[in-house]
Amino acid sequence: MDFDQLFYFHTVAKYQSFTKASEELNLSQPALSRSILRLEEEIGVPLFERKSRGVVLNQYGKVFLKVTNQVLSEMKEGKQKIHDMVDPNYGTISLAFIQTLGSSFVPDLISDFQKEFPNIHFRLSQNISSKILKGVEDATIDIGFCSPLEPHEGLCSLPVLSEELFLIVPAGHRLAGKEQVNLSEVADDPFIFFKPQTALHDLIQNLCIEAGFHPRKIFEGYEERTVSDLVKANMGVAIVPYIPNLDESKISMIRVQSPPCFRVIQMVWRKNGYLSPAVTNFKEFVETRVKGMSIE
Repeated sequence: MDFDQLFYFHTVAKYQSFTKASEELNLSQPALSRSILRLEEEIGVPLFERKSRGVVLNQYGKVFLKVTNQVLSEMKEGKQKIHDMVDPNYGTISLAFIQTLGSSFVPDLISDFQKEFPNIHFRLSQNISSKILKGVEDATIDIGFCSPLEPHEGLCSLPVLSEELFLIVPAGHRLAGKEQVNLSEVADDPFIFFKPQTALHDLIQNLCIEAGFHPRKIFEGYEERTVSDLVKANMGVAIVPYIPNLDESKISMIRVQSPPCFRVIQMVWRKNGYLSPAVTNFKEFVETRVKGMSIE
């Protein structure tokens, strides 16, 4: 059994097709089939069920795929560690963040970091908190900026920003134009909410309960802009992070006096996973930047 056999097996399992796998590997299909057959003979059991339109892993193949993924991952990590030892000031950081951080926080952070480390680059993505946490856990993301409501086993976190949440109402709403209100003043209004998969959903629901009511939800969306557009269309009210460049002729953004409406943005990373020098440099840069700041 050698590395090529494991990689070939992984590729066939990925595509569930010898034809597609051979194209991906730039290897003839007979040569690929012989390699998989030798692997199955060495293990002592078949790993695939042959179908008319491809192959699927059997119970033995599924077990072996887990081991193969671990071996390939460790090989990749080992190569990366050696590369990092040779060039510690070079590298790429996979960074994910929630949508509201894309306007200034993340760009400013990266710009300042690259003044010190110009040869370290970023692979960026935006997503909701739950998917960012999953990506960090799966090691597809190195660093995440999101708002988890609870600690996650296997992850470390550091508060980096306290983000205020605002009430938004249509321009013709009875509260439009006010500087601040109590959240209880919209207890009877229909709410445009965020999806349950988002951290904002549970946070806003808890704030409403703290204000003494259960919100009447008429729609749930993923993005702040979608939520604000529905408020603009006079379908209800919503609680959102600050959204720049809102059309103030159609929507009013109001500070909530009670209860205090904030969410804490955390930097998250794997507790026991390998962190390249590039990722470590960035993590320490962020830690230094927020040191001494008061994060409520």
